[in-house]
Amino acid sequence: MSPRPGPRTLAFVESPVQLLNVLEWAHAQAHARGSGGAGLVPTQKRRTAGPPAPAEPTADPSVELTLVVLSPTDPMSRGQLRRMAELARDEGHEVRWEEARGGASAPFRTIGGLAPLLRRAGRVVMGDPFSRYVQLLLTITRARELVVVDDGTATMEFAGQLARGERLVRWHRKGGRPGPRDLLFAPVSAAARRRLAASGDRRVEVFSAMPVTEIPDGVTLTVNGFAWTRARFGPPRVLAGADLVGTSLVETGVVDGDRYLDAVRTLAGAHGAKRYFAHRRESADKLHRLAAETGLEVVRPDLPLELIARRGPIGRTVLSFPSTVVHTLPPALEGTGVRVAVCDIDPEWLTSHASPRAGGFLSGVTDSAHGVDRLSSGGEYAVPCAPPATPGASDR
Repeated sequence: MSPRPGPRTLAFVESPVQLLNVLEWAHAQAHARGSGGAGLVPTQKRRTAGPPAPAEPTADPSVELTLVVLSPTDPMSRGQLRRMAELARDEGHEVRWEEARGGASAPFRTIGGLAPLLRRAGRVVMGDPFSRYVQLLLTITRARELVVVDDGTATMEFAGQLARGERLVRWHRKGGRPGPRDLLFAPVSAAARRRLAASGDRRVEVFSAMPVTEIPDGVTLTVNGFAWTRARFGPPRVLAGADLVGTSLVETGVVDGDRYLDAVRTLAGAHGAKRYFAHRRESADKLHRLAAETGLEVVRPDLPLELIARRGPIGRTVLSFPSTVVHTLPPALEGTGVRVAVCDIDPEWLTSHASPRAGGFLSGVTDSAHGVDRLSSGGEYAVPCAPPATPGASDR
């Protein structure tokens, strides 16, 4: 007997990582239904070591998933999204590409075209509840099920703000005064926040690989263990030496560019890193300077790093600053022997424009990571993230 059809699902994504995590969510749905469950992975599912699970069909017809890509404008994000869209189609999902930012009239065309789909959808999946686009779309939908998948460390802040009844503000902007556009959009944002609160007739789920500690009342938390990634890619060929993962903290105004470059140079030299995997939002000028001054080979990935690392080849040690990957790479690389190590952000690297909460938030990203090594920074950060004095001293 075929499984009972589930509600028609509409997913909105604006980044490659969001699309990846929608595929992970769909895989978890298919697995739960195939196991006779109600279509949900048990909350706080235990992660176990071992070889990758055998591939399972992801395109469960009972899910009826349509992925809507609200395309950004930067070329790196667009390129990765097109590659991820190909993977989604390979899994049997429908993909709808929207040039949502292609001129002043684009939002009106996009929202007008999506309104009929939104009104018919029984479930809406979103990757960025802070997005004004998504918040506006939430005011249209009548869906009884809402799912938030990871868009990085912002998920931790979203869950906390929702639990505390605060307005939804990205962590690196918190502390600043609302601008005219923020004030104009405030009623829409407030309506979206109310819709994202679970109620008697509306179910809300957060599907996350992040350490979400504040769970809003009535919200279901489901762990993303990257089962789809492990089933579809790898295991990778592991190289001797280290790779370094870039961050967009300079581009978001949190970290000073010169301090960041010094930290990358020191970290790469101390650990023998050869390659620098650039974040898709890092500027070309910064990357050119980084390559010239550090000697690192700058790699512009065509897929999210979790898939690049799982596909390989990848260094035996992956070095990172506090970011999403310190939480997502360990489960994605489970069983491969690859070590993930994180270097703290020195408070002196922060810019004068950084949010007052930036330092504490970044420390929390590192403190809550599991399965990673925390590199020693030294008492005065004179030698950022040099290797531990005793081998394995930083192991958890």
